[in-house]
Amino acid sequence: MKNILIPTDFSENSHNAIRYALDYFAAIPVNFYLLHVSQHNQSTTAEVSRSFFESSSRKELEYNPTSLLKEEIESCQLLTKNPYHKFYSITDDKLLIEAIRKQVVEKEIDTILMGTKGDSQSNQGEMGSHTYDVITKVKCPIIVIPENARFTGIKNIAFATDYNCIYRNRVITTLSEALHLHSSPLRVLNIRSKHSSLNAAQTDNKGFLHYFFKEIKHSFHFLENKNIETGIQDFVDTWEISMVAIVAKNLNFIQRLMLRPSSGKIDYHTEVPFLVLHE
Repeated sequence: MKNILIPTDFSENSHNAIRYALDYFAAIPVNFYLLHVSQHNQSTTAEVSRSFFESSSRKELEYNPTSLLKEEIESCQLLTKNPYHKFYSITDDKLLIEAIRKQVVEKEIDTILMGTKGDSQSNQGEMGSHTYDVITKVKCPIIVIPENARFTGIKNIAFATDYNCIYRNRVITTLSEALHLHSSPLRVLNIRSKHSSLNAAQTDNKGFLHYFFKEIKHSFHFLENKNIETGIQDFVDTWEISMVAIVAKNLNFIQRLMLRPSSGKIDYHTEVPFLVLHE
């Protein structure tokens, strides 16, 4: 039985993430924990005031977390097609990261699933503060669901890597579970500088991936001397990528991929979920 934590602010982005989660985990038993962190008692500094709750369109007078969570769970029970999906509501008035950390430990959470808004100019700071904070400050795998993502199966999973880290058991296990859940091929994508080649350690790490996933359809690819965002977009389009996996410790790479790219031709960040792996 998987334990999945979904922070919700009752916005359309949160609703979309929940719908995606129900489809993504449709084939297995899951305990879904819907967490709402009360906007009361939150910091009101300029940096944090654009909070996790900003996108909710409900009026303050209508703000009743207990009732709204009850409605959310009733909706989930109607939408799910799996009788072994169970839903639980949680409210907390701690700061978001503190509240999530608490639930990860107490509920033995396997994965956090969060919805994000990816095409708003003002969202760059929001992505950098909230989703990025959860990725970097909570040691738990997280699936980030962009606002335009719709579940249509997981055709291929891309694993973006520089081969510089040793792939520890938790990283490999989480990635393997995602691949097996939907019988998805793995497309390993290495991004390197022009005319560079893999060193001995990188070659060993690549070989480990090839050996570990020998029973799963997989292939190796690389981008060389190309704008990362454009390269990822081309790769997503060419290989019909349904999810991009990345190790959480690669912070600079995460920022470049998941913050809104500057080019208007880049839209993977609004459509393709990210699976962030923790060691």
